[in-house]
Amino acid sequence: MTSPSPALTAESTSRFARTKRFRIHYHEAGEGHPLVLLHGSGPGATGWSNFRPNIEALSAEHRVLAVDMPGWGESDTQTAETGRDHTATLIDFLDEVGIERAALVGNSMGGMTAISTAIRHPDRVSHLVTMGAPCPGPNLFSAGNGPSEGLKVLLAAYQEPTAENMKRLVRIMCFDPAMATDELAALRSQAAGAHPEHLRSFLEEATAPPAKSSAAAFFGLAPRLGAITTPTMAIHGRDDRVVHFENSLRLTTVVPDSRLVLLNRCGHWAQIEHAAEFNRLVASFVSAT
Repeated sequence: MTSPSPALTAESTSRFARTKRFRIHYHEAGEGHPLVLLHGSGPGATGWSNFRPNIEALSAEHRVLAVDMPGWGESDTQTAETGRDHTATLIDFLDEVGIERAALVGNSMGGMTAISTAIRHPDRVSHLVTMGAPCPGPNLFSAGNGPSEGLKVLLAAYQEPTAENMKRLVRIMCFDPAMATDELAALRSQAAGAHPEHLRSFLEEATAPPAKSSAAAFFGLAPRLGAITTPTMAIHGRDDRVVHFENSLRLTTVVPDSRLVLLNRCGHWAQIEHAAEFNRLVASFVSAT
């Protein structure tokens, strides 16, 4: 009788890859068609903290790689000199780890990278999955003056990464306050405190003029959305207070081969709040298409 495989840990899955511009940290598990998990922004965000409930389940049938993008986690930081083009960084990373085509699974900022890559490098993306991701182009129903409630809390946590602000950040990401555990807040706080250079880098980007902003370049991709031919699934929380679900509605309205999964009682982190359903959705979507 064989003994069960040991549970995956951050330490057992930890890897590094050296690309043209950055030393990239990531977590890897499993075999099969590659799934690249791309975390969102926020102080202390990492591939592990964003996808802890998903890596082991998805690695049962797939090669799963949860990446710390430059400026987050244990990866190098990013500056005006290195550039902040996450799409170019992702392509360099795929080249380095020997992946020709991958399913991209991106939360929030990671969804922006996934969408941009599907537009700019369609031959490298087999499936596109976004969760709580912005979509290029204007919102009609949820447009407001300035950042969303959640983005304001996120920015405050970057400016003052105190334990209290981290707890507020985790709370606003979730619909159910019980999901905002002290453990998750501590994980984010420790990661943020370990790399103050990452926080400075983000704030530099956030205050950069539009001509030098990677976010402005992303939102300029709106006219090219309809050219995405990659099978696409947008997952969004009905109660997302960071990025309104109208973004995913617009994405699936424009992309021909797409579907929208809208989850009630769900905030910005569908992969955490509804982990079991999220894992089933992603696994079946990639296998079926």
